[in-house]
Amino acid sequence: MSETEAPKGLITGTDGLTRCFWPGQLPDYLRYHDEEWGRPVTDDIRLFEKICLEGFQSGLSWLTILRKRDSFRAAFAGFDIDAVAAFGEEDIARCVADAGIVRHRGKIVSTINNARRAQDLRAEFGSLARYFWSFEPGLHERPDTVTFAAIAANPTTPVSVRISKDLKKRGWTFVGPTTVYAFMQAMGLVNDHIEGCVCRQPIEELRARFVRP
Repeated sequence: MSETEAPKGLITGTDGLTRCFWPGQLPDYLRYHDEEWGRPVTDDIRLFEKICLEGFQSGLSWLTILRKRDSFRAAFAGFDIDAVAAFGEEDIARCVADAGIVRHRGKIVSTINNARRAQDLRAEFGSLARYFWSFEPGLHERPDTVTFAAIAANPTTPVSVRISKDLKKRGWTFVGPTTVYAFMQAMGLVNDHIEGCVCRQPIEELRARFVRP
């Protein structure tokens, strides 16, 4: 099957596998789609990193951020929550001058603020994972079939709106409902690989075995 023959929202690559359309044929994007996106995550550092990078992605493409991810990790101490929470003005100036990342002062300051708010969440819930997974949507909150049309029509969901409102109430910034939903998709709180994608069923099986925090 060629790309043009694949069902809407899917592409069949040169390797003969049918996937969600968005990574195209870009090798780094394909690896991200196949090996990371949608797999359930409970590691607090990865959760914190992802929600921060989704904030940086606002107004840009995720591919841009993905290709700068190693530089972001170097700039933000591997997204160690306590280390980033301790950043001061010198660190802000260093990050603003770092050509390897997105040099948006507001988003840099937001990352430091959010690290401090993440410390508060950990103190209250025991981990970021326990907090975020408490919002996992039930089956009644998910589409019967995950199609291209369903994904395109729902850049936010009632759950992402609830999380966004709760985070903002707790002092987080750059966590709008669209940003939060992209985070949910990437971190496996939902499986939004389109029906027919080679990754969809393996991730369903992974989620069935997954132990919630």
